[in-house]
Amino acid sequence: MSNNQKFYIDGAWIDPVTARTMDVINPATEEPVAQISLGSAADVDRAVKAAKKAFASFSKTSKDERIALLQKILEAYQARYADIAAAITAEMGAPTALAQKAQAAMGVAHVNQMIKVLKDYQFEHLEGRTMIVREPIGVCGFITPWNWPINQIACKVIPALAAGCTMVLKPSEIAPLDAIIFAEVMHAAGVPKGVFNLVNGDGPTVGQAIATHPDVDLVSFTGSTRAGIAVAKAAADTVKRVHQELGGKSANIVLPDADLQKAVAGGVAHCFNNSGQSCNAPTRMFVHESQHDQAVAIAKAAAEKAKVGDPNAKETTMGPVVSEAQFNKIQKLIEAGIKEGATLVTGGPGRPDGLNRGYYVRPTVFANVKPEMTISREEIFGPVLSILPYKTEEQVVDLANDTVYGLAGYVQSGDVEHARKVAAQLRAGQININGAGPDLGAPFGGYKQSGNGREWGKYGFEEFLEIKAVLGYQAA
Repeated sequence: MSNNQKFYIDGAWIDPVTARTMDVINPATEEPVAQISLGSAADVDRAVKAAKKAFASFSKTSKDERIALLQKILEAYQARYADIAAAITAEMGAPTALAQKAQAAMGVAHVNQMIKVLKDYQFEHLEGRTMIVREPIGVCGFITPWNWPINQIACKVIPALAAGCTMVLKPSEIAPLDAIIFAEVMHAAGVPKGVFNLVNGDGPTVGQAIATHPDVDLVSFTGSTRAGIAVAKAAADTVKRVHQELGGKSANIVLPDADLQKAVAGGVAHCFNNSGQSCNAPTRMFVHESQHDQAVAIAKAAAEKAKVGDPNAKETTMGPVVSEAQFNKIQKLIEAGIKEGATLVTGGPGRPDGLNRGYYVRPTVFANVKPEMTISREEIFGPVLSILPYKTEEQVVDLANDTVYGLAGYVQSGDVEHARKVAAQLRAGQININGAGPDLGAPFGGYKQSGNGREWGKYGFEEFLEIKAVLGYQAA
């Protein structure tokens, strides 16, 4: 029997307090693929009460007990791996290869990384006559997005469990199906009653209830900067800890000494990955003015290699964007780029040829983009790349930093020391040099309006710990 219209609270699947449903739309077909229940503040209150009750015992479990639990979760997750990948394809349009090899894979990666962190972690140490103790913060509220859904669930839930916290999860109502399977995984793994709770719903109702609840000690939100501000304001009255992983407009600086073909083609591929729906996507490509036209030709060829279409087709490399609202937003921004005078290199408004249904966007490249243009300032969250020429290294660093965001940055150079010198000047939380792949142990998070706090590895784990000083210890 499907649990899609139930919530997972206190170790059981239960009906919502008030029946209210919503269709989950497959963005490739524009047709409903499932129906979920939308929760209320009363559902959140039930879940928080269960989490608060469970915290008393779960917070006292040993490190070895929590490692054993994570290993059981890993086994249960792997048993449902194919189901999770299929759900992600159906609910947010990820091509099957991306869903299987990257989207679903991140769940496994975060559990493995957290087992490694927990095995080596020391929760207390003596400094002189004072014992410094790190303890679980308490009940956590998680509000997660639709673009990398299981990744954002796992990188919050797993370290919180490892720390000894209990929690309430509200996944995106646009892409909730993988989260329901994840809750089934937690149940199958034997996570104690009340430790993990799932309430589906929208941000203004369930998200707001989590952020304002007096018994939630920490709220962790991933999504738009606009919504993150609302969460922080809602949480302020109860002085809870707030983590935010928000928007981005990441710069990709191609220095003149870089391998231009590799740097530009790689930058296009990274920008368009996941249909451009990644908060750290390198959407502003800076190239030296002397190399601008050559870079544009490379970018055009790379963009036109993308195979846009049915996510279930083997040859597809780019599926639809997640919803009609996202599709319409992206179309308006592409039209703004044309209206404001950027050079449309490839792509443009409308669906790709042959696709008359589904929220498919044409892979789009703009050249001769000026820093003040809308497409250079606003987060588009679609497969749209802006190429901006620069004159000097000093100028390009200033241009890269001239944004309200600061999530990620990218530097390409034939000289690693040169790349490091430029990377040191960028005001962003994570800088990738020469196409470096992800590091599960590296902190992920932003400067400025890209948020606060860090996720992934030891740094993400420690966000769920409070620090206590116990004075008067005598050294052994």
